[in-house]
Amino acid sequence: MSEPTLDELRQVIVDAFPELASSRFTLLTMGWQSLAVDVDDRLIFKFPRDEEAEKALISEAGVLAVVRPALTMTVPDLTLHQGTRLFSRHDKLRGEHLLAPEYERLGERSRQVLAEELALFYAEMHALPEAALKAAGAGPAEAWMEPDEILEKAWPRLPPALRPYAEQTLAVWRDLPPDPHGTTFGFFDGHGWNMAFDHERERLQGIYDFADAGFGVLHREFLQSDWIARDLTARIIPAYERLTGRAIDRARVALMSGVLRLWELADLAAEDTPRIEAAVRIVEVWAASERA
Repeated sequence: MSEPTLDELRQVIVDAFPELASSRFTLLTMGWQSLAVDVDDRLIFKFPRDEEAEKALISEAGVLAVVRPALTMTVPDLTLHQGTRLFSRHDKLRGEHLLAPEYERLGERSRQVLAEELALFYAEMHALPEAALKAAGAGPAEAWMEPDEILEKAWPRLPPALRPYAEQTLAVWRDLPPDPHGTTFGFFDGHGWNMAFDHERERLQGIYDFADAGFGVLHREFLQSDWIARDLTARIIPAYERLTGRAIDRARVALMSGVLRLWELADLAAEDTPRIEAAVRIVEVWAASERA
């Protein structure tokens, strides 16, 4: 599919919802799988970029229909529409992204409340019925590359000083025993770009973008919060343990977070863009934090 213009997307939306003809339309381009259009700061319309993204959007809508009634956390009420192209509509969740600098400014109480709310969200997700989720279209979470493939692809991009870290991390991961809690249905995308956070009140208003939700190893759920702060992950885990009675292996989580960063570098390695430099820097920062 070619990348549509805002005017083209606006026309698709107005054809389906004529009452929005005089509304204000803003293109949001940060999504990997879909382009999004904000209408009057109250509605979000998502347009998949390609056929794979279309399948993901259909699955996301089906999954949300199952998970939304079972969650304490506010999540989108997504509806699909087929006009000249497939798209979804949902009410915009009020709030902004939560990134590392904003997290650093949060008070102690706000950090703990956030961690407890995320722990409850994960616990409720992991308790959802597998059969209903599969019937709604849920499938496996995105598979990671094998250790040797990650190393081969990332190697040319890794500075010599980082190569021993990559070799050691991937060697340990290769020999890691199976997840003690097996496979579960998880969100697996709990970073701050998928959060609607009220910075004035220091409260999480909701979570969105369930395109990466699926069945995967349970410990994988605790990796993405490290993009915000390791402190947040360190708070989520004990709160989750109290709610579920499951013991979470902190060392396994830290190892997998390192692998995730190497995997993302490997996935970008063929590109020649500024994103490569950023991915290398991310590995550098994580490796340094592991040595600290």
